[in-house]
Amino acid sequence: MSKKGNSNHDYNAEHIQVLEGLEAVRLRPSMYIGSTASRGLHHLVFEVVDNSIDEVLAGFCKLIKITINTDKSITVVDDGRGIPVENHPQEKRPAVEVVLTTLHAGGKFGNESYRVAGGLHGVGVSVVNALSEWLEVEVYRDGKIYSQRYKRGQKATSLKATGSVNKTGTKITFLPDSEIFEKIDFENEVIIQRLRELAFLNKGTKIIFKDMRSGREEKFKYDGGIMQYVAYLNQGKETVPTKPLYVHKSVNGFEVEMALQYHAGYAEVIYSYANNIHTQEGGTHEYGFKVALTRLINDFTRKLGLLKDSQGNLSGEDIREGLTAVLSIKLMDPQFEGQTKTKLGNSEVRSIVDNICYESIEAYLEQNPAVARRIIEKAIRASRAREAARKARELTRRKNALEITNLPGKLADCTTKDPGESELYLVEGDSAGGSAKQGRDRRFQAILPLRGKILNVEKARLDKILANEEIRNLITALGTGIENEFDIKRTRYHKIIIMTDADVDGSHIRVLLLTFFYRFMHHLITSGFIYIAQPPLFKVKKGKKEQYLFREEELDKLLNEWTRDGGVSVQRYKGLGEMNPDQLWETTMNPETRTIKRVELIDTIQADNIFGVLMGDKVEPRRKFIEDNARLVQNLDI
Repeated sequence: MSKKGNSNHDYNAEHIQVLEGLEAVRLRPSMYIGSTASRGLHHLVFEVVDNSIDEVLAGFCKLIKITINTDKSITVVDDGRGIPVENHPQEKRPAVEVVLTTLHAGGKFGNESYRVAGGLHGVGVSVVNALSEWLEVEVYRDGKIYSQRYKRGQKATSLKATGSVNKTGTKITFLPDSEIFEKIDFENEVIIQRLRELAFLNKGTKIIFKDMRSGREEKFKYDGGIMQYVAYLNQGKETVPTKPLYVHKSVNGFEVEMALQYHAGYAEVIYSYANNIHTQEGGTHEYGFKVALTRLINDFTRKLGLLKDSQGNLSGEDIREGLTAVLSIKLMDPQFEGQTKTKLGNSEVRSIVDNICYESIEAYLEQNPAVARRIIEKAIRASRAREAARKARELTRRKNALEITNLPGKLADCTTKDPGESELYLVEGDSAGGSAKQGRDRRFQAILPLRGKILNVEKARLDKILANEEIRNLITALGTGIENEFDIKRTRYHKIIIMTDADVDGSHIRVLLLTFFYRFMHHLITSGFIYIAQPPLFKVKKGKKEQYLFREEELDKLLNEWTRDGGVSVQRYKGLGEMNPDQLWETTMNPETRTIKRVELIDTIQADNIFGVLMGDKVEPRRKFIEDNARLVQNLDI
């Protein structure tokens, strides 16, 4: 029975809400930029920069400048053609205004203005405008400067010529809207990581970053493009060939660019891109490259008689051990899929990349037989170690499958079985481990003492890594498996806290553990599960008052305040083992009073480079890195 006249049940045409212009963006910003937190905030910068990069791809731009201004606004200026300013034939208003106020408006849907482009949906700069408190655009075109201002996506002034100029380009300045974003706080490293990446991918393009708040300035220009990218990633390593192998070919509208180089280590690093977009989940182009490399090296191995007829082929994993490669393709109509929409799905790309890479690498190896032999010999050694690694994996897998009573004997587990509540402390030494076990809240805190320094995984093959007792205990305790068998859903703790002494040895152990997590359990870092404990350095006591301090400067300040009347004692903790269980709980383990720092991966390119330099074989690059960065270190004692 219908209930006429009851407005709660009426559903008529008048109830249909039509959002005009950019209202939908302001109402549901996360649909367009992912979130209104830090990720979405920085996405605004990248949307504007991508417009400038599209001018680079079209062959009209060589310089891009990005500035964080003192009022937290962002300025992006390029020397491209400048956004068109003449009236749009259908809209009857300036084209730049159409671009800035209309979703799905831009020059990237046909192929006349942009053959390839990173931003293909036409929502970029209009979304930035919609989510900004204000935006100002200057266009340098036809010998004139054209200016216009917007407020929260709405036109505030008409486009007008404000001066003369002898250059072309576009300048956009915008202030993100505090009504939309949780916090307006741009992080230099997040922006720099993307700018460095873009400079590598677009050789010869100069990109300048400046933070007017601090005065920091960075300049990126790589005439060697992705060859320099690979060399940068392999800095400080023994490499084969000495200069990266480079391929650059165009076929049927597809442009394929690839650089590769092997190093003496064991980690495999492949970065793939489509139209400058990092395809983190790979896709058809990366698959084509891997298939070509595997087939080619096996063909060469048979040709050189380095494998017997009775022996099976080398696996792709064997062949890619110690490989660093960058693959960048350009195409007119990229189809992205996958969980993060960064997996290339164009089926025709696979065979194109496969053919180009096979033929080009084959030609190089024919001309450089010594390089071919060294690559093959490395792959054969990897294959021989694979069987030992398989047995070690099997041992670890069996341990993971066993009941809780068969977890590592040194592990003092927590009683809760909920990973979301559970914390695992990785503690340096049995002494500190004993205090931690006594001081913890055993309901949700587990303790795994580590004996000395774990193996440096940057310089060890997988079979050696899995044969190391400390690492095997760690893998078993976490329950995730490693490498191809890693499954984050099996993680037994959602907080893994590295707790080491505040000295050089403690710092070294932290780096060794972080290297292991980065190379073999990458998703624990990206999921936010890895933390660093911050134990105090000092205990200061005056009468009944006592205070724990974490820095030298805190101590100096407190002593200046407390020593006026005398009677002050200072205890410096050389190690965690010097604290009794109550002190360790109060200062470092109690969730209400402790300080722990989450390990965040901001710049994967720089992380690969730094781990290679710090943990690799070459001493000189490590010394130079320490000398260059010593002045930038903060909280060295913590």
